[in-house]
Amino acid sequence: MSKAQQLVVCVKNDGYPVALERRKIYVAVPDARAEKLGQRRVIDESGEDYLYPARFFVDLALPQPARRAVLTAA
Repeated sequence: MSKAQQLVVCVKNDGYPVALERRKIYVAVPDARAEKLGQRRVIDESGEDYLYPARFFVDLALPQPARRAVLTAA
């Protein structure tokens, strides 16, 4: 995972119950254009990245050992 990618936690999944699980950690991919539109590019349950409302996610800051553990478990 590049440093530009961000870990986020899903706090809302209205309209996307199959693609997003609430309280699950996802990887957000940087997309400045999407962010200007209030969207977030996230790798969802399909393993592909899609745009979702940014308000569905909260940035997650973890200590480096925890971050590595989360990413290797995926």
